[in-house]
Amino acid sequence: MPTHPGTQLRSLMDAGTVAVPGAFNALVARAVADAGFEATYISGGATANVAGYPDVGLITLTEMCRTIREIAGASGIPVIVDADTGYGEIEAAVRTVREYEMAGAAALHVEDQVFPKRCGHLDGKTLVPMEDMCAKIRAMTEARIDPDFVIIARTDAHGVHGIDEAIERSNAYREAGADVIFPEGLRGEEEFETLAQASPGHLLANMTEFGKTPIIPLQRFEAMGYSIVIYPLSMMRVAMGAVVRGLEMLKRDGSVEGLLDEMQDRAALYELLDYVPGAHWTFRGKGY
Repeated sequence: MPTHPGTQLRSLMDAGTVAVPGAFNALVARAVADAGFEATYISGGATANVAGYPDVGLITLTEMCRTIREIAGASGIPVIVDADTGYGEIEAAVRTVREYEMAGAAALHVEDQVFPKRCGHLDGKTLVPMEDMCAKIRAMTEARIDPDFVIIARTDAHGVHGIDEAIERSNAYREAGADVIFPEGLRGEEEFETLAQASPGHLLANMTEFGKTPIIPLQRFEAMGYSIVIYPLSMMRVAMGAVVRGLEMLKRDGSVEGLLDEMQDRAALYELLDYVPGAHWTFRGKGY
């Protein structure tokens, strides 16, 4: 039997800090793996954005599971997936665990916001009671098909009540059975270090751009004891910046010839896809 992706992710976390770039489609996921990264991430916000929606909980469980299958199959590396608030109360969150795991995910994170949720780096969030979130975590851990599937509990408490409640909730969620804690919206190295010292165990840091968290190098997160650092929207932002510049050039000049040196050429695309023109294409060990 193939090794469960959650088992692979746990081994990576035990070995050191795992840098996890976000992939907003399967082709990007292949590029993440080919670049040497050992895990990738699916952001609910990125999945919504590429469908033309803002990050306000509009993407469905079915849409996310299709994305998981595509990205897990294309990359062949463990995939950590955003589950927002679990798509509902306890019963819905239990189904989410099963559906994500069967789709090929290694891990999911669930957050303690009231639905409809808001992006973790925006103001105006509301939290569910801590006891309710603990009950949801307990139910989700019990719903796993394989005990190595990783349950990550995200708390948005810092942006609502401050660092002390973020620490309190982090420890309560660990006690409820979460394998990893994800403190969202921390504002600098001092806060990340404070939380790590007050809530020892596996931790996930969100290194998103243009939010409340300044850019912090991976090495600093490693020194502070964080097991996972996600870069949820970095590649989408890079790609969309290039798309906008290309469209501006095409509209202005009637050609994108000036961008040819910046493009991925046909040979590089075929290499990424393991495709040899004229040959029968097969999956080459990708996926589980």
